[in-house]
Amino acid sequence: MTTTTAGRMHTPAHLWIVGAVTLLFNAMGIISYMTTKLGMLAEMGLTPSQIAFMESYPAWVSAFWALGVWGAFAGSVLLLLRSKWTVTAMVAALVGLIVVTVYHYILIDVPADMQSPGLDVAIWVVTLFLLFYSRRMVAAGVLR
Repeated sequence: MTTTTAGRMHTPAHLWIVGAVTLLFNAMGIISYMTTKLGMLAEMGLTPSQIAFMESYPAWVSAFWALGVWGAFAGSVLLLLRSKWTVTAMVAALVGLIVVTVYHYILIDVPADMQSPGLDVAIWVVTLFLLFYSRRMVAAGVLR
């Protein structure tokens, strides 16, 4: 990273790549959330039992799910805008992710046809990566 004549950091190319890739990834979470909330699960190919499971979420779990997906999406947008608020958005996303994960893996028994451990791991990896990456970019003076 190099500085400009005014002492500001140039935006490194990897920021645009990370921002764009995570924006696309986090948009998938928004699509999942919105199709559930808009009652479009049958159109997405879910079975009646899968729809019943998704619609059985208590309001507090839905609230944390929203916090997680919208926080992560906002984090990607804020990263592309070079905002230091990216870190705050990603902390919110992490809180939502923690609560939903505890709900799925400790508090209830998720039906076998609704389990996707690979996707769960990917969500955790992307969320933690984006949190640590944004903290590093704030420390480097890239995000303001």
